[in-house]
Formats: sequence, structure tokens, C-alpha cells
Amino acid sequence: MLSRKGLIPDEYVLTRLAEDVPDHARYRARERRARFVGKNGTCNVAHKNIREQGRFLQDVFTTLVDLKWPHTLLIFTMSFLCSWLLFAMIWWLIAFAHGDLHQSTRIHLQGANGGLGAAAVEFVPCVTDIHSFTSAFLFSIEVQVTIGFGGRMMTEECPAAILILIIQNIVGQVINAIMLGCIFMKTAQAHRRAETLIFSKHAVIALRESKLCFMMRVGDLRKSMIISATIRMQVVKKTNSLEGEVVPLNQIDIQMENPVGGNSIFLVSPLIIYHVIDKNSPLYDVAPANLHHHEDLEVIVILEGVVETTGITTQARTSYLADEILWGERFVPIVTEEDGQYSVDYSKFGNTVKVPTPNCTARQLDEDRSIMDSISLSPKGTIRKRSIRLKPKFSIADEPS
Repeated sequence: MLSRKGLIPDEYVLTRLAEDVPDHARYRARERRARFVGKNGTCNVAHKNIREQGRFLQDVFTTLVDLKWPHTLLIFTMSFLCSWLLFAMIWWLIAFAHGDLHQSTRIHLQGANGGLGAAAVEFVPCVTDIHSFTSAFLFSIEVQVTIGFGGRMMTEECPAAILILIIQNIVGQVINAIMLGCIFMKTAQAHRRAETLIFSKHAVIALRESKLCFMMRVGDLRKSMIISATIRMQVVKKTNSLEGEVVPLNQIDIQMENPVGGNSIFLVSPLIIYHVIDKNSPLYDVAPANLHHHEDLEVIVILEGVVETTGITTQARTSYLADEILWGERFVPIVTEEDGQYSVDYSKFGNTVKVPTPNCTARQLDEDRSIMDSISLSPKGTIRKRSIRLKPKFSIADEPS
């Protein structure tokens, strides 16, 4: 929706419509490795054959918050409606046991005949003006939501009715607290803030300080900051242990480097987060030939922080498969200084340019440093300079005699 309005560039839109994807891209997507974490941060894991379903009922509040909106609104409506109907039945039974329904019918008949007996005048009901289940239901609503139209009221005749009145008020307050708290938590969930935390659509591998580095870009579209923001990466791939055990989803943490240092970042403007591919890196033996959609490789990026406006901890996630890692490219600069302030051009957020990069693994580069000699890293080879001829602003002429 935002991309159609031009608010978010297409370079880093997380999802696209199916009709916009070519046929060959759909066929390729079916062949590629299954994602562990989607581009929009959802985890591609299906939980099956859960036998202990009762554990979800032990944490009812979290279960209600995790439900989808139609289910939550249905439970919200049914909880109030069922409580009103339950106590309406109780009020009707109290009126029936006390004789209020029979006496109100007698008064109605005698009033229609033009006379009123002394016994009818002396009779005091538990709740006035209850003569059917409909009137009991209306009185139940008035009690629980404290409307009080004035037509029906409690008397001192029935102590049991007073006890039911107290219980219904307590039950109504509990339902209000749970349901309103559930609605508030669903509207203020942490992943809502993560919608404006964006990642580049592709990651790149290029040279930085004469070392191969894995790089990606992260940014925040809102002006309100993410406090204590930290970012970390993991490589997920299938591994085999020395004992022959197969680990289908082995999660390996990789060390990162960023402009601030450590895992903490100051996310005021978009940052390029990079990981130096050294001998301790799981990407040490990755070559350009390995970056295809059949390769069993996925890099997960996790950004965590506290929302400045609400104080709720949020988390944004994305992942890069092997064919989404571009070899020999780097991100273009998008931050410029204009009119005394720094300006960010988000239309170039995911744009990359090709740079000279050796087509070998980091292991081969460490073992044979002579590979760097064959690569031109001078600015003349990557930046085109314009030659400007200066014209004289004035000319010297001979003074006339």
C-alpha cells in the first residue's frame, strides 16, 4: 500500500503482489531453499502434533492477544453477551421464585379491570418492573454497565438479589479489565513499530579495508528513535556433526562491526552494518559460485530496541538467502548535507554499484594476498572525474595611446 502511494521505494518493499512477479521468477521461487525467517520477519515454522493443548489455556491473556482480530472481536462480544444472558436468567429465576412475575401479572389484570386489591398494594418485589425474561435481560444490562434508566430498581425485600447484584458488578469489572487490556495490547503490539524499521532487499559482499565483508543496510522511517537498539546476525544452515548427527537448522552467531562499535547502534539515519569475513566466520569458504538459490545458506538479521514513545521492546527481523547476496557490489551513499541539516534520500536505500572484488573465498584471499595486486582499488578506476576548463573572467588589452 505504501509503495503504491510512493511513500516507500520499490527497492526495499518487503512483499510484492503475485501478479507482478514474472513466471520464471515464480518457478525459481518454488525451487529455492525454504526460508527460516521471511523478509517481513515472520518465522516459517509450522507447529504440529501438539498434544498438551491445555497449556495455552493456562495463559489465557497471551492466548487472547495472539488470536486474530476477528476471533478477538468475537470473544469480546460473546463475553459481554453471555454474562448479560447468564445474569438475566438469574434475575428472572429470583423474580419467579419470589412471585414477582405472578404478582405483576395480577396487578396488570386488576388494573385493566379498574380495581386494585389490598394484597397487591402491600406486595414488595425484589426488583420492580420485572415481568418477563426481556425485562430481566434489560435489568442485567443496566446493572453491569451502570446505565440506570430509572424504570427498574432493587428493593430491600430479597437479600439474595443484593448478593447477585454485588457478584455481577465484580464479574463485569473483571470482564472489562481483561477485554479492554487485550484490545489495548493488540493495538500496541511491538511488531507494529517494526513495520517502519526497514532493511535492504539485498545484502552485498565487497572489500572494506582490504577484507571481504558481508554488508546490509538498516533504517528507520520514523523520527521517534529506537532506544538501546542492538543488532545481531545468525547464519542458519544444515550441518553434520563429527558423530554423524544431522542438524537441519544450525544457528551460528556471527560477529558484526558497525560504525558505533559492538552490537549497539544509534539509528538516527540509515546505517550499513557489516561483518568481516575472517577465519572465525561461517562465510569463510563462501565464493561467488555458491550464491545461487540451491545453496543451503540463510543469514538472519535481528534488530531489537525500546520504542521511545511507548517504552515497549520491539524486534524487527529479516533474512537473506544465498541468491539475495550480491557479490562485488556496495551500497550507494544516501545521506547528504543540505541547508545546514542532513538529508536522507530513501529512494536510493537499496541501490548498489559494482566495485572491484576478488572472485574467491576469504580463505583463498588470506592464503594468497597476491590476488589483491590484480585488483585496481584506486579512486581513478571507480570514480569518474570531470575535467573543467576555467575561463578567464577578464582580459588585458593594450592601453590606447
